[in-house]
Amino acid sequence: MALLLRTLTHRGICLFKPQYSVLYRHAAPMGSTAKEEMNKFWDKNTRLNRPMSPHITIYKWSVPMMMSITHRGTGVGLSGAISTFAVASLVLPESYPYYLDLIHSLSFGPLLIGLAKFGIAFPVSYHTYNGIRHLWWDIGKGFKIPEVYRTGYTVIALSVITSIALAMM
Repeated sequence: MALLLRTLTHRGICLFKPQYSVLYRHAAPMGSTAKEEMNKFWDKNTRLNRPMSPHITIYKWSVPMMMSITHRGTGVGLSGAISTFAVASLVLPESYPYYLDLIHSLSFGPLLIGLAKFGIAFPVSYHTYNGIRHLWWDIGKGFKIPEVYRTGYTVIALSVITSIALAMM
């Protein structure tokens, strides 16, 4: 409401006419703007020589932290890849078998094909296993630090084993 009133008064609309009394009757006057408050905050932090929070340099990197970042990254990557392939299937003029034959005609070596398969399989398997781990956490299990590390290493190992198995197919 305060934002609406401020916007209307900055544009020169008179709110003191009887027909607008509903708009300003319950509005409390603002002491300062959000920009002024933000400037006060940053001035205080600069004066006290505080780092920007959370600042990467103050954290000790750990396995759960890296797994959280990787889980988010694989989620974004998988969403982007699925969206790209969906749009490509709608826009490209030929059918799927044509592009599959095109890839086969490029004669990539088995090592490069295996790396590509691993590159596709790892994000899928990692995100799946780590998602199951998160579901386990959602029911309130596995929050003790040793369990967090144990399940984390289990997810990494299962993801690598599954990805290698899928890449060998």
